[in-house]
Amino acid sequence: MNPAALDIMSYITEENIRFWLEKFRSMGPLPGILLTFMKSFVPPLPTLLIVGVNGAVYGLWAGFIYSWIGMVLGCTVTFLIVREIGKSAFVERWARKPRVQRSMVWIRRNAFGYVFLLSIFPVGPFVIINVAAGIARMRLLSFLLAVGCGKAIMIFSVTYIGSNVEQFLEHPVRWVGVLLFIAVSLWASRKLERHFTRTSSDREDLNDLNQPAGKSISS
Repeated sequence: MNPAALDIMSYITEENIRFWLEKFRSMGPLPGILLTFMKSFVPPLPTLLIVGVNGAVYGLWAGFIYSWIGMVLGCTVTFLIVREIGKSAFVERWARKPRVQRSMVWIRRNAFGYVFLLSIFPVGPFVIINVAAGIARMRLLSFLLAVGCGKAIMIFSVTYIGSNVEQFLEHPVRWVGVLLFIAVSLWASRKLERHFTRTSSDREDLNDLNQPAGKSISS
């Protein structure tokens, strides 16, 4: 990461985010929605921090709704952009490779569960999820349902903590649960990602074994 990017990331602190949200609060929900919307295009932005501060500034329900709208919009725009790029001649040639085709078939069949499960976790490969769903040309309605429901669970949990941060400060032991939640989420998301990738690879190997000698997979 270059020095300019490091400087920008070092500026993204709880105090600075809260300051700018309070400063532009006269604009209504727009700052809170825009902040979470940017998460889909700037992966290093800390999800837990920006969603939590939204909850602290706007309150539990308003913070939850603004964060949910912004994040779902960002995911959807990313998904649609990638799906359009996927129609290009270069990507079409790449997608015609047998290995890629088999992976895309698996993603199309399991896309809802994949997107929904990984959207629940507050840490994880968010951008990769949107890109994979877009390349596989997942149906828009299915993507919206999966990412909308998954993000709702995650965002409400984080917003609840952010809107009740004083209670967590008064009872530090509660942070143990928060840290465990983050650690388990990161571990589970990585396990799921490896599982999905391994399952696709295992099926491919099984198909190869089942093919008669001298006969191509695509035949």
